[in-house]
Amino acid sequence: MVKAIWNGAVLAESADTIVVEGNHYFPPEAVHRELFVDSQTHTMCGWKGRASYYTVRVDGQENADAAWYYPDPLEAAKQIKDYVAFWHGVQVVS
Repeated sequence: MVKAIWNGAVLAESADTIVVEGNHYFPPEAVHRELFVDSQTHTMCGWKGRASYYTVRVDGQENADAAWYYPDPLEAAKQIKDYVAFWHGVQVVS
């Protein structure tokens, strides 16, 4: 079981993550949505496409753009459509 943890809260947990470029991508149903707020941030990846971001909120604290996902990935990354990955101090442990 892989878990994403920030500020003492489990943001996501799954035995079925997909690892891409060293990042665990969690299936959408494994993410605790009540801890996420949509962000206006977007970035581009040459082979995955346009990424969208979430800000994480736990106990009144925010971690801006700490999670990202590809809502409409390019063909090469279609297996991670809507899967969520983390950074900015989010600990991913197994």
